[in-house]
Amino acid sequence: MSDKIGQVIENIERCGTKFVRLQFVDIHGTPKNMAIPLVKPDDIEDIIKDGLLFDGSSVEGFVNIYESDLILKPDPDTFSSLPWRPEEKGVCRFICDVYWPDGKPFEGDPRYILKNTLEKARKQGYEYYVGPEPEFFIIGEDENGYIVPHDQGDYFDVEPVDQGTDVRRELVLGLESLNFDIEVSHHEVGPGQHEIDFKFDKALKTADAVITFKQAIKAIVDNLGYMVTFMPKPFFGVNGSGMHINQSLFKNGENIFFDPDTENQLSEEALYFAGGLLKHSKALAAVVAPTVNSYKRLVPGYEAPVYIAYGLKNRSTLVRIPASRGKGTRLELRCPDPSCNPYLAFAATLEAGLDGLKNKIDPGEPEEIDMFDLDSTELSARGVDTLPSSLWEAYHALEKDDVVKASLGDHVYNQFMAIKRKEWDDYRIQVFQYELDKYLYI
Repeated sequence: MSDKIGQVIENIERCGTKFVRLQFVDIHGTPKNMAIPLVKPDDIEDIIKDGLLFDGSSVEGFVNIYESDLILKPDPDTFSSLPWRPEEKGVCRFICDVYWPDGKPFEGDPRYILKNTLEKARKQGYEYYVGPEPEFFIIGEDENGYIVPHDQGDYFDVEPVDQGTDVRRELVLGLESLNFDIEVSHHEVGPGQHEIDFKFDKALKTADAVITFKQAIKAIVDNLGYMVTFMPKPFFGVNGSGMHINQSLFKNGENIFFDPDTENQLSEEALYFAGGLLKHSKALAAVVAPTVNSYKRLVPGYEAPVYIAYGLKNRSTLVRIPASRGKGTRLELRCPDPSCNPYLAFAATLEAGLDGLKNKIDPGEPEEIDMFDLDSTELSARGVDTLPSSLWEAYHALEKDDVVKASLGDHVYNQFMAIKRKEWDDYRIQVFQYELDKYLYI
């Protein structure tokens, strides 16, 4: 028995765990799981070693019915108890990798896609660190059954205007019991909108954490009588929810984006990485802002980054370089939203950045003015393009970008594109209340 498995068994005994959830995600990043009752704690050893067979044809984006058998193998490093479940005969969780029955990794597993890209970076000597900033709305229903924000708070408000203080307290305590290292929590700009940030870490661990974070928040808030949504734009006329991705490359334990000898203390590698993000940003949008609703957030006027440029501290550009330097030097990609699959999003952004390094892509000069104040003529004069304005534009950009396509692998890319084409077709044939109000009496 390995030390890791022995430690897991000790944790199960200490927590009095009865049920083990084997968790993975589908192509959208939606958590899926199967629960196994334990007769005795030692039973977990066989589960970790042998895995569990399941029907992959029932999971969107996985396999066809004639090749349905896949195997889940728990990653011992992802063990945690679930604090929102009963303490007596409690529940623990492992995040799993997906394999074919012959033992080969399943190429449609989003976690495998990220691990594959990280290994590519590792062979070049790089370690990829990520710090996401997921925003979300807490919502309820009014007397007519309509979905409404749970409060009318604004950015950094306090009680009584901010009705989420106690909710965020419960969330932070719950997340800390899951070993999250929380940096800050606060009310966001929109009514009912909140943000809880946790510290950056290696990309695979962070992607696992994003999935756990979203699942935990939904479960904890549900127990409090509300609902959490990670929908990018649930309400017209207010800011939507983003999930800015802060990213750094380390080599031999040092942040290679930091160079104390340059004027801005940014290395050539940082600028080339930014150049890669900008060059591939239109295709990246399909992966990091993957829903029809994502593009109702990505419009001018709501602090959403639509201009393909970078800036030092400038929050109106697509890529921002925050003021902190040294080990904290990072590039913040601001177009992602929390509806994305973090495994695919981190893999795609890393590939785009690595392409910038490989080909020494110059991002140009930083933009240090408010891009939101410029009209189309002024933007054109500065050579500043814009992100796709719809899912249709985004997935067509993805079709033409070999670097971002390759980051997903053939299986995931083909499945993803088929799903997105259908999503767009389903959306475009709908008739909405807006159209009835505007055109019914034409």
